[in-house]
Amino acid sequence: MSHRTVLIAGAGIAGPALAHWLHRHGMPATVVERAPGLRAGGQTVDLRGAGRAVARRMGLEAAVRAASTGEAGIRFVDARGRTRAALPADAFGGQGPVTELEILRGELCRLLYEATREHTAYVFGDEITHLHDEGDRVHVTFRHAAARAFDLVIAADGAGSHTRDLVFGDTTRTRHLGLCTAYLTIPREPHDDRWARWHNATKGRTVTLRPDNQGTTRAYLSFPTPAHGYERLEPAAGKRLLRRVFADVGGEAPRVLAALESAPDLYVESVAQVLMPRWSQGRVGVLGDAAHCASPLSGMGTSLAFTGAYVLAGELARHAHHTDAFAAYESALRPYVARAQKLPPGVPRIASPRTRAGIRTLNTVLRAAGHPRVSRALGRFLVPPADTFRLPAYGV
Repeated sequence: MSHRTVLIAGAGIAGPALAHWLHRHGMPATVVERAPGLRAGGQTVDLRGAGRAVARRMGLEAAVRAASTGEAGIRFVDARGRTRAALPADAFGGQGPVTELEILRGELCRLLYEATREHTAYVFGDEITHLHDEGDRVHVTFRHAAARAFDLVIAADGAGSHTRDLVFGDTTRTRHLGLCTAYLTIPREPHDDRWARWHNATKGRTVTLRPDNQGTTRAYLSFPTPAHGYERLEPAAGKRLLRRVFADVGGEAPRVLAALESAPDLYVESVAQVLMPRWSQGRVGVLGDAAHCASPLSGMGTSLAFTGAYVLAGELARHAHHTDAFAAYESALRPYVARAQKLPPGVPRIASPRTRAGIRTLNTVLRAAGHPRVSRALGRFLVPPADTFRLPAYGV
């Protein structure tokens, strides 16, 4: 076999999931992570379809369920907090905007780390600075540690992957979706319950609050914009931007804006997708958001990470040569990714009306979601194609 030792960049979700499956197939992995430790922050993610099936095969489904936020569903509210429409977690067969397996990203990262740390070498506080594919191995230079050689290197360090860009450079394309979103954790208040609350304001602005299981509340502020690059803003500039855009939005917006200064995890980003013409070059491959970020709007980022890790490790075990394994991995997974990245017509604008009349219309449609005909129509927009992939059997 041409690939026995594997270096993985990124200790988020895709990287440790890959390390798990590589171990199951007898391939030792090393994971390098730029952060000094596990990233404890992050918003709510979910597992659906093939991704949930992979978690079950990993023996993690029960742990994920135990660490779930327990979100009951989502309420669409007005500026006075009155519910105008509601979608419970069991709507659309439990595969709508909220599922029964909602978990904080940091909690899921912790579960994956705990499940892999005994057999995976984790190196925190370091990063790859140079890669040289020598044909038979990849020579890796790190910012701090001594240089080493590995049979394969896998970039699994997110949509803005530095490791990916060292090899694939300008071949990676980013498709911006005309939306800016800020994420932060705010203090919990007595009226925060197990339901998420989504407030549509005019000009396409939305304020969303979601429950967690940490005694706090997760907040999202989103607004449409043709500009991008907000993730590069200095923190002070990002706060000024949010205060300006949401200054006249009532409801929970003032509360969220007031929490900006003390929020420990404020992050502002331009919502986008990652498009790559190929997911491997020589002995270097890409996985998860680094390869094919579908954006939070797809509802499938975590499931794609789990599924991709399972398939990549399985193909590496099935094929003697890495080039054949990478080709089989991409051939199997790319159609699934394409379905995830093909957002419904009008998304994201359809969920964020710009006028009061548009907001009223949206709420009216959502209130009718219980009607079979309306439910089928809404399913095109609210149910991701997570169950459209059949997991291959790899004998583990």
